[in-house]
Amino acid sequence: MYLKKILNQRHTLAFRLTLWYAAIFAILSFGAFLAFYLIISSVIQRNTDQELLNDLSEFSSIMSVRGYDSFESEMKIEAESDGVDKVFFRLLSPKGETLASSNMSSWRNVGTSRIALKRLRNGADHAFETLAIPEHPDRARVLYGIIGHGKILQIGKSLKDDRQFLEIFREVFSTIMVVLMLFSALIGWVMARQAMSGVEEVTRTAMDISKGAFEQRVSIRDRGDEINRLATAFNVMLDRIDVLVTGMREMTDNMAHDLRSPVTRIRGVAEMALTTGKSMDEYEAMAANTIEECDRLLEMVNTMLDISETEAGASKPLMVKTDIAELVRVVCELFQPTAEKNNVALISGISDNSFVYGNIQALQRMVVNLLDNAFKYTPSGGTVTVSLKGNEGQIVISVSNTGIGISQDDLPHIFKRFYRCDQSRSQAGIGLGLSLAQAIAKAHGGNISAASNPGQGTKFMVTLPQF
Repeated sequence: MYLKKILNQRHTLAFRLTLWYAAIFAILSFGAFLAFYLIISSVIQRNTDQELLNDLSEFSSIMSVRGYDSFESEMKIEAESDGVDKVFFRLLSPKGETLASSNMSSWRNVGTSRIALKRLRNGADHAFETLAIPEHPDRARVLYGIIGHGKILQIGKSLKDDRQFLEIFREVFSTIMVVLMLFSALIGWVMARQAMSGVEEVTRTAMDISKGAFEQRVSIRDRGDEINRLATAFNVMLDRIDVLVTGMREMTDNMAHDLRSPVTRIRGVAEMALTTGKSMDEYEAMAANTIEECDRLLEMVNTMLDISETEAGASKPLMVKTDIAELVRVVCELFQPTAEKNNVALISGISDNSFVYGNIQALQRMVVNLLDNAFKYTPSGGTVTVSLKGNEGQIVISVSNTGIGISQDDLPHIFKRFYRCDQSRSQAGIGLGLSLAQAIAKAHGGNISAASNPGQGTKFMVTLPQF
């Protein structure tokens, strides 16, 4: 089981991130090694060349000051001192013929370079070459330089020490690189696991929620801005889902309760007509009553669907630049006959050319619901006042009446679906008009609020962003 768990880590994002960390580190380390190796090789070669040039300068001085005999003797002594297998000296004629040399037992296969001799004849002071000597384990660096009159000194030096130094460098660097690779992989794994811990917590929370733990939330800790934003967005989404689920549950409960009454009435009328009906008029009355109750049910269902779609943003109505002032004036004109019939004064104070970005039909329905609600609870002789003003980038639509008012206990609940105050139960309606108005206002980036005093009237205020 434990082995299976380890093998499953191969498919995790943390494992892939660790591989990326290790691969990038390996590439960078190899690049650094290659750069260091080239630099060190170049420095070693420059030092070797400088040593050979120093030897050439020293022997040139000996030749000019002490003569040929001392030069030949000093050449052999110097070779013996450094090691005849590590260095050799050979005096050549311009044609490459050997005039004198140190012990060449370890350098029998070393010849002369025509290219180097030609460069010297063309005026160069010295020339270098690197030789791979047959039957010799190491290469040699050879210097040709003019010394004395018409003579050329050939100095060769084994690169064994340089090779051994570079081998040690490669071995040490490779060992260090392997250790650092393992260490970097471990650190990368820890960092990847730490970085992904927030995602794992979100995953665990999602799994818990899928099992029914809807109250679970992702804790916000200091794990980096990206993970915190993910956790915050996830929690906001859960809160939104919780609100929607709660709303759906409440809607279902309310609909079940409110649908029971009209269905019971329909059944009662039908049962009475079937058991006691003796004339066609009674059956016609039953049919008319059934149609009326069905219309009420359809209105309730359609309004609930409109509220749900508006709140969830499921519908995509056409949004255009709308003169809200003109829209409110038109709605007021439509309600003027109702005001005259109910002996209610309709007063409107609307500023000109106030624009919002919205759907005309939805905004009309919102204003109609507010005015219908105001007239419904305003007694004869009362007043309904409609005003519209712009204020700091916002449009405020006010609808107030001098009706029966709303108690302070009922006021916080009036925008809930199917909620009806005690005073309103005697009035026709299904208790969804204010809920729909609030949903429309919020869908347009605004809000709706209410203030009321029992017996003095109620005032509704809709705030919308100004275009």
